[in-house]
Amino acid sequence: MKKVTVVRAEEVEVKPIDLQLFTVQSVKKKMCKRVSKKELKEIAENLGLSYDDIQISFTKKLINAYMEKEIK
Repeated sequence: MKKVTVVRAEEVEVKPIDLQLFTVQSVKKKMCKRVSKKELKEIAENLGLSYDDIQISFTKKLINAYMEKEIK
């Protein structure tokens, strides 16, 4: 059984609801996942593409910037 604590009305703290937490824009921002170099390397290997670290770094920056722009 669960324990129940009885309190008086003046002991309860009331806070207004922040509607920003429930808007589509804030939910989309939380859904955006940044791409890592490891993920990009795995994708390139699966596709049989040759790459070096400079290309992977550039691609990571480009994809992450694009995703942030699309969500805003």
